[in-house]
Amino acid sequence: MSKTRSGGGGSMSARDFLSAQIALKQKEREAEQLRKRYKEQKQDEETDADMEMAQKEMKEAMVKEAEIQRLKEECAELKKRKQEAQLQTLKYSHYKKFMLRVLKLTKFDNVDLLTGYFENLLHIRDQLYQRENQVQEQKEQQKRTLQSLKDQHDLLWLQMNNQLSQRQTELEKARSEALIWEQEWNRIQETAAKKMLELGQIKLATLNLHELTSGELEREEVDDNDTEKQLEQIKVFMLDHTDIVKQYQTCLQREAKENQEPTQNI
Repeated sequence: MSKTRSGGGGSMSARDFLSAQIALKQKEREAEQLRKRYKEQKQDEETDADMEMAQKEMKEAMVKEAEIQRLKEECAELKKRKQEAQLQTLKYSHYKKFMLRVLKLTKFDNVDLLTGYFENLLHIRDQLYQRENQVQEQKEQQKRTLQSLKDQHDLLWLQMNNQLSQRQTELEKARSEALIWEQEWNRIQETAAKKMLELGQIKLATLNLHELTSGELEREEVDDNDTEKQLEQIKVFMLDHTDIVKQYQTCLQREAKENQEPTQNI
């Protein structure tokens, strides 16, 4: 029984060792994979660093290349300016020779004094030119002011003429209306004179008629100028005589009837 247990125990140990070996190999493989990954990662990091360094160097090279190009362009521009300056110097060299010849004919000792003198003359000429321009501008301004005043005067004169023409038209109209009213006033005066004459004639006729009727009846005294009172008395007289005439006509008609009745009886 003891052998069986010991044999069983040795068999379990072999399996454990095999398992341990398998596990160790697995660990070794995992470690190897980790080492490979570490190397690959390290290589990748080194590659990235190299790339960054290369990019940095490339940028620096591009900057230097741009700087070199800029310097080349500046050199070309300076050469161009130098050539232009040489051309201008060559162009104005005969002026210098001319100034030297002129200097010999003047009292000046060097060209600088002569050019300074000419510059002063040019400055004076510019001042005179500016002064002349100012005077001309003032003259033009005065012309414009004068023209404006003339235009205002012409406009005022035109307005006055228009107003005068309008006033003359109104005056002619007023004269025409005055003539019409004068004629109307004369007509009114003539009409009034005729009415006064007619009134006088009426008063005279009334007075005569009143005097003719006043002898028939006894009446109160009436003033000669009281035409209305006279007319009232004449009216009373006419009414009285109208009644008398009617009574007389009635009597005549009655007598005529009475005279006709005996004739019919016969």
